[in-house]
Amino acid sequence: MNLDAYKGVFIFAQQVDNQIDNIAFELLGEAKKLAEPLNTEVTAVLLGYNVRNLVDQLAAYGADKVILVDDPELEVYRTEPYTHAFASVIDEFKPEIVLVGATAIGRDLGPSVSARVATGLTADCTQLEIGNFPIEARPGQIQRHNQLLMTRPAFGGNTIATIACPDHRPQMSTVRPGVMQKIEPIEGARAAVIDYNPGFEKNNKYVDILEIVKMVSTTADIAKAKILVSGGRGVGSPENFKLLEDLAEALGGVVSCSRAVVDSGWKPKDMQVGQTGKTVRPQVYFAIGISGAIQHVAGMEESDLIIAINKDETAPIFDVADVGVVGDLNKIVPKLTAMIKDAKAKA
Repeated sequence: MNLDAYKGVFIFAQQVDNQIDNIAFELLGEAKKLAEPLNTEVTAVLLGYNVRNLVDQLAAYGADKVILVDDPELEVYRTEPYTHAFASVIDEFKPEIVLVGATAIGRDLGPSVSARVATGLTADCTQLEIGNFPIEARPGQIQRHNQLLMTRPAFGGNTIATIACPDHRPQMSTVRPGVMQKIEPIEGARAAVIDYNPGFEKNNKYVDILEIVKMVSTTADIAKAKILVSGGRGVGSPENFKLLEDLAEALGGVVSCSRAVVDSGWKPKDMQVGQTGKTVRPQVYFAIGISGAIQHVAGMEESDLIIAINKDETAPIFDVADVGVVGDLNKIVPKLTAMIKDAKAKA
């Protein structure tokens, strides 16, 4: 493989129902950081049907180019036509790096595409950077420069692994929503548009969609909340979450939870923060009755202000908290809620 033939940082610009998913903007922000030391461009790959109107949004968030594959076969996500389209783009334009969001769609598409183009894929990355591999030079081993170093939790979140793909291209990774930062939109930005269509011929891997049933969620999106009041098993019962709901209401925030709460059936999966839930970056994060297992911390440690309330003074959550309160949440949370309401009434 001629590695020098591969140039550029590509991202998969996920769209559903003609709306670009926020993860695409986050990937563009990260792609710009990676492209700078490589002195290369950022390209968004936009797949869909009648989606040309989305190009300017991608330009505003950092895309220098947009490769547009617009075809009726791509109107609704299906593994085979999307894999064929994306793999064909990679074969034709030869990107050095490809980033895909670790969404339900991305977790299906990423591995399918990487297998099709015969390269590796590092899943659920929490950090990406350009550097040397091996990171430290070793006798008898070539140290390659300008490699994509992909960092992710491993072994159940108990350790961190940094992975590279030095012998194959593109270097591919999936990135969890909420981990990377999107840039402030650039007013008036424009991207060069490349129309490309590899042609679609149905085979036995195509599926026919008979019906689409859309579920309307009544749960607030915790990834967008500026204030999160999160509860763990230490809250004691699903009924006790009323204390957290009252606090969240007083603060104008949203309630979230740990995996233990979801596993117990107290709250739905959409509310879960952590390695197997959602990654969040609120301005204020309350960790109430949460021990602070590394899997949970991985999903909230980038919060601006972390406030922990736990009766166990040795709980690991205090290691990452900016403010720690040791005590009974059943007494502390109602008092805190009352103080906030009183302060707002006097304001």
